[in-house]
Amino acid sequence: MNREQRFTALADTDRFDLVVVGGGATGLGVALDASLRGFSVALFESHDFAGGTSSRATKLLHGGVRYLAQGNVALVREALAERTTIMTIAPHLAQPLPFVMPSHQWWQTPFYGIGLKLYDLLAGRAGLGPTEFLDRARTLSALPGVNPQGLRGGVRYWDGQFDDARLAIALARTAEAAGAFMFNHAEVTAIAPDGDGHLVTVRDQVGGEEHRVRARCVVNATGVWVDAMREAAGTPSHMVSPSQGVHVVVDREFLGGEHALLVPRTRDGRVLFAVPWLGKLILGTTDTPRQDLAREPQPFEQELAFILDESSRALSRPVRRADIRSVWVGLRPLVAAPSDGSGTKGLSREHTVVVDPNGLVTVTGGKWTTYRAMAEDVLQRCFDAGRLPARSGGQSAHHRLVGAPASASVPIHAAPGWHLYGTEAERIQGLPGADRNLGLGLRAAMVRFAARCEHALTVEDVLARRWRALFLDAAQAERMAADVADILHEEGVADPRVDDFLNLTRRYAATSV
Repeated sequence: MNREQRFTALADTDRFDLVVVGGGATGLGVALDASLRGFSVALFESHDFAGGTSSRATKLLHGGVRYLAQGNVALVREALAERTTIMTIAPHLAQPLPFVMPSHQWWQTPFYGIGLKLYDLLAGRAGLGPTEFLDRARTLSALPGVNPQGLRGGVRYWDGQFDDARLAIALARTAEAAGAFMFNHAEVTAIAPDGDGHLVTVRDQVGGEEHRVRARCVVNATGVWVDAMREAAGTPSHMVSPSQGVHVVVDREFLGGEHALLVPRTRDGRVLFAVPWLGKLILGTTDTPRQDLAREPQPFEQELAFILDESSRALSRPVRRADIRSVWVGLRPLVAAPSDGSGTKGLSREHTVVVDPNGLVTVTGGKWTTYRAMAEDVLQRCFDAGRLPARSGGQSAHHRLVGAPASASVPIHAAPGWHLYGTEAERIQGLPGADRNLGLGLRAAMVRFAARCEHALTVEDVLARRWRALFLDAAQAERMAADVADILHEEGVADPRVDDFLNLTRRYAATSV
């Protein structure tokens, strides 16, 4: 069913049980869970699935070592369990990853090691591997690019990594397969009372038409933009204190090996990651308050300087601006404003669900790792508030996502390729252009599949989220844009917005920062 047919079917539906506003991790999780319970569901995303925060994560599935240090044991325990669940339902997109914390003082290895042993204990049967104390030689072997000066040893522990945007697309398609109507580039412009439910007005960002949809229950899952959506529904709101996380991508050779590096305490007390991902290395991240909610926020100069300076201290080879392949910024929807002047790093990553007097259900906060548990919590609140009839759940914990193989043979940190499609790779290889490489492993056949089956409507949709070219190498993505636009035209996409994408690549390039 193409987009036009889906809008027609939408108009033919008298009333949906649930309308979800927002196509990030949380909204997609709610749509899938509700669909698996047999509810009629429509989801609307104003940009693209995972087009905001949910495609700009640090690419880690983790319990949160620093949250353990804050004493938030319940959040860590939940996240560790959910980490394993995601790896089970999408093993081609989410996998274990070993981390090493280097030690430069005699006390650091036992100090951090004891805390990480507790991390293992909380994980229980969901653990991915044991924490180990490493001597200097084994640390250097695991992290070939680490700065050897003053190195005494290290601690190895296990967490997970994933491809956030491709996982989001898999969630959207799995919800669709379960019966949900999934729309990207469809903006909700109004939510009004309608009997015991709501009337939702949606503007198709492609064709420009307006559509009205009746719903028994509406969930506002728009992340950092939840306040604006609550206000549009008639409720003054200040639920979110956004912070931004900046990530820098450089060539894999800066670290080498198959381990990630974690510096638990930099000179100013912040954390630094160096994470191998899709053939490159991610350096980050920052945690800086930001009040303007731009769709494409830019890093502050001091954030970029922090990452480059601390990475150069941690690695044997200095990282310079000219080495940067891509820079991206994600806005985190942290709940509640800080009251003690500590900024946003002390705010809870736990989520909050609010049911307004007008019946609108809003969820914000949380993190990718716990998206599924958040979705369950949202639906339970819908039941408790009488917005939906209670139905048993839990199916999403065992329901494998579209394309999920029994197990994965290629790690996420390897260069992107056919393995990211799981069981669907063979099908895509049968499309025209399977042997035509456009760059960074993207084949022309993959672009056709993105247009036909993955709701890709623009060059950005393809090169930022169906394939992660923009996040891996902005200059290379710019060179690929024209070919992708031509293929989208061949697939019937009238306006792939190539000029908009070219402007975007320059924002991701280090030269524009």
